[in-house]
Amino acid sequence: MHMIVILDTPTSGTILIDGQDVASMSEDTRSQARNAMLGFIFQYHHLLPDFTALENVMMPLLIAGKSKKQAREMVEELLKEVELEDRMVHRPTQLSGGQSQRVAVARALVNYPIIVIGDEPTGDLDFRSSQMISDLLRKLNKERNQTFIRLTHDEQMAKKTDRIVRLVDGRVFEYRDA
Repeated sequence: MHMIVILDTPTSGTILIDGQDVASMSEDTRSQARNAMLGFIFQYHHLLPDFTALENVMMPLLIAGKSKKQAREMVEELLKEVELEDRMVHRPTQLSGGQSQRVAVARALVNYPIIVIGDEPTGDLDFRSSQMISDLLRKLNKERNQTFIRLTHDEQMAKKTDRIVRLVDGRVFEYRDA
């Protein structure tokens, strides 16, 4: 996973993201690529505690140079998609675990990344929230042609994808269409 998200470079082989070899990128270029082309959904939300849900999701856009007004408009729409329009001004301590994870999902999607990596993205969610997030990711995959890579131990979650790649001890054990 660290190689996919350009945190590590391969010791052999090549990883291309948008046609660029990540091993040849400077650290600044990698950072810019991570912010512009990759979205991350971690099992634990990692929200900034002093910021509201709206501000947490706006952060990648502000880092990318968007105006506060433009960022706010984009984020408000996305928070509606994850059913948090009534929780935008709440801080993480005022949100449930599921709500916090949905904020994290919105933050991962806000820059319209070409690849979104989810490390057990619905692992801490209740069934309804998990279904909603899974359906949203599937919808965005189709509508925006975004690639979603989900790392999961949840067989039911895996079955909701187009392809399943099973790794055992760091090696591909099985590859098949879902």
